[in-house]
Amino acid sequence: MKIVYLHQYFRTPTMAGGTRSYEFARRMVERGHQVHVITSDTGLSDAGPTGNRPGPTWRTSVEGGAVVHWARVPYDNSMRYRDRLRAFGRFAWLAARRASVLDQDVVLATSTPLSIALPAVYSARRKRVPMVLEIRDLWPEIPIALGALRSPLTRRAAWLLESWAYRNARHVIALSPGMADSISTRHPDRPVTVVPNGCDRELFADAERAGRTFRASTPWLGDRPLILYAGTLGLVNDLGYLVRMAAAMSGRHPEIRFVVVGRGGQQEHVRRLAAELGVLDRNLFMLDQVPKSEVVGLFGAADLAISTVIDDPTLHANSANKVFDAWAAGCPVALNQEGWLADRVRASGAGVILPPGDPTTGAALAASFLAEPARTAAARAAALRLAREEFDRDLLFQRLEDVLCQVVGADQSSLVGASGGLPA
Repeated sequence: MKIVYLHQYFRTPTMAGGTRSYEFARRMVERGHQVHVITSDTGLSDAGPTGNRPGPTWRTSVEGGAVVHWARVPYDNSMRYRDRLRAFGRFAWLAARRASVLDQDVVLATSTPLSIALPAVYSARRKRVPMVLEIRDLWPEIPIALGALRSPLTRRAAWLLESWAYRNARHVIALSPGMADSISTRHPDRPVTVVPNGCDRELFADAERAGRTFRASTPWLGDRPLILYAGTLGLVNDLGYLVRMAAAMSGRHPEIRFVVVGRGGQQEHVRRLAAELGVLDRNLFMLDQVPKSEVVGLFGAADLAISTVIDDPTLHANSANKVFDAWAAGCPVALNQEGWLADRVRASGAGVILPPGDPTTGAALAASFLAEPARTAAARAAALRLAREEFDRDLLFQRLEDVLCQVVGADQSSLVGASGGLPA
């Protein structure tokens, strides 16, 4: 197949961030498909105060065998919401023009933002091919819950965009059962397949050795227990919960170390709160984001990887990359939320569930978990089983490829029925 893959935040292992689209794209190429990725070149390092930079609008590279088209659209989690909307609109315009001139049998578009559907539908209609839409977050429920969409007008516009995007999708990919249920409830005529985030077992195969190297090179860690947060420092991630956990542990369990790795709009707030509570550079340490290839050592060193979110039911369906990276490394996870991931943790024993809104109790539960070697060893084994048996990236890719083959096959069958044969 000729696949046009639209993802505004495409990342390779040499970059910081999730690499789901890269891993799927390179597997598509390995299966003999031709893949063009349309994404944004988001770097702000040489941007001016408005985010504009001199230079060409597009650059291209080959990543994992896929041709990647990078549009110059600076973006960062710390940008004001209206600047983010401007970035979404600019990328949608540029991506529509670039995607629509490429040969294609199918368009695969992955959100967020849901505005990715605009160039995807445009290209699919121009080329008369099916579009598959992948949903990584419930949208617009989450921005509404966060207060990002406050006026009735913007909320209605967001719901109209959501409805339009699903109506134009031949098939929908959801990253969790909760997302699939929500989509099916509102759009029962759209076929939905669950393809959650996955575990890159090959990448994390050497996590234990890399973890020992990280510990040996980090004086404040050594052989002390480590709780790791590796991801975006955004409003939705509720890093205040983690900082307050560290404060609660600082007296009774001062040997337990917390490390926060990443960037985001809440980065300075987290740093200030940690300083105010007296834990910054004492038992909580903040590191800059690192490429995916280097995060292996952090997960390999961690005794517990934590994923925190604000206490809102709309987030129970999330499919956080950091959870699957932890399991790939054989690291147990702690979650301060309910939902499908919490269900898998409880059923498998691959971690511990912390009470939302109560970091003091969360600290006690995490400390108790780390104090029981037999329990942590069992959780590590359970994490590796989940990575191997349920969330291996190769298994999940097969599910995605089956969807693409199905929609392309159905589309070509309709052409045969309409014209008596496929076009030459």
